[in-house]
Amino acid sequence: MKETRAEHLPISKLHPFKGHPFKVTDNEEMDQLTWSILTQGLLTPLVVRPLENGEYEVISGHRRLHACKKAGIETVPALIYALNRDEATIAMVDSNLHREKILPSEKAFAYKMKRDALSHQGKTSHRVGEKLPTTAMIGKESGDSMNQVLRYIRLTELIPEILRMVDDGKIALTPAVELSYLTKLEQQD
Repeated sequence: MKETRAEHLPISKLHPFKGHPFKVTDNEEMDQLTWSILTQGLLTPLVVRPLENGEYEVISGHRRLHACKKAGIETVPALIYALNRDEATIAMVDSNLHREKILPSEKAFAYKMKRDALSHQGKTSHRVGEKLPTTAMIGKESGDSMNQVLRYIRLTELIPEILRMVDDGKIALTPAVELSYLTKLEQQD
């Protein structure tokens, strides 16, 4: 089991997870979360990992951290896990994929990050003797098929303008996947 400890950490020492694919937006939900934190405090601690410089990278709780900043809170409760980059990536993706609202772009980059992290670790499955491709394992854990996971990952090849159209529901997943095979210049045209 990885070393874990709980502490109150200064917000100034917390940094977003590098490449975090899930958007943190200032909207009505964020205002409600900020109000909840102002009136009740932060009830769920952030999950972080220590960095070499004495600061911390947020694995889970980016929205809560943003709300705390908006509320003017200076320290937050955090669970500190000693995880390497790949372990932290997997934990970050897994802690966010259960959310009710996930944009296709968020899912695309999350699946890609998790696939890459699992590949770095050489892991293929939780069960001994079961040799699933990494994408099949991700699909099994998330409820998507291996092909659907691959389709989402393909979206990471889209230019931002087209990816935004997918997130906005202006382009469906299947045509977007087909567009992803075009060069960046062809996509711009």
